[in-house]
Amino acid sequence: MLEEEYQPRRELPPHLRKAPAPEAPFSYELRDAVLADMPAVREIYNYYVANSTVTFDEDRKSLREWKSKFTYLQKLGMPFIVAEAPSGQLLGYALVSPWKQKRAYRFTVENSIYLGPAATGKGLGRVLLGELIDRSKAAGLKEMIAVIADQGAESSVALHEKFGFTEVGRMGRVGYKFERWLGTVMLQRSLK
Repeated sequence: MLEEEYQPRRELPPHLRKAPAPEAPFSYELRDAVLADMPAVREIYNYYVANSTVTFDEDRKSLREWKSKFTYLQKLGMPFIVAEAPSGQLLGYALVSPWKQKRAYRFTVENSIYLGPAATGKGLGRVLLGELIDRSKAAGLKEMIAVIADQGAESSVALHEKFGFTEVGRMGRVGYKFERWLGTVMLQRSLK
């Protein structure tokens, strides 16, 4: 067909077009993590290990490591929550862990929030962080720290700031991943 013979396909006027099927609502339930969740938690985390700089880990975590971490956090009474879809798929998780091992730091925790790729951009990170703060307060914790990569995690910094975290420091060139140097932004929020 010659170019001058080509006619673009005509579209129906808007009032005659079939309405698109409504998108299924994004639904989930927040609950305490259980040991049986660790394979899914591992998969979510290892996706970020392999594909991003939001974690400085370069080696995937094993199921044994995740089970050990879960057991340790349970023993300490630290919040560890998951978001689960009605289908049973784990969409994301949030936890706090001790900021440092010295006893004087026992009321200060560092948070971690990771979402499965299908759950990003839907507000779930905000919900998880809010719930994590509430549960951390209820557990008697007093300070929460967020250590966030200084490149590629701007949305995480913005999210924490919306929840009252303030920047307390930066460290440049402390991590090296994917053939480039990375720094961190440190934010803190009182839970009192």
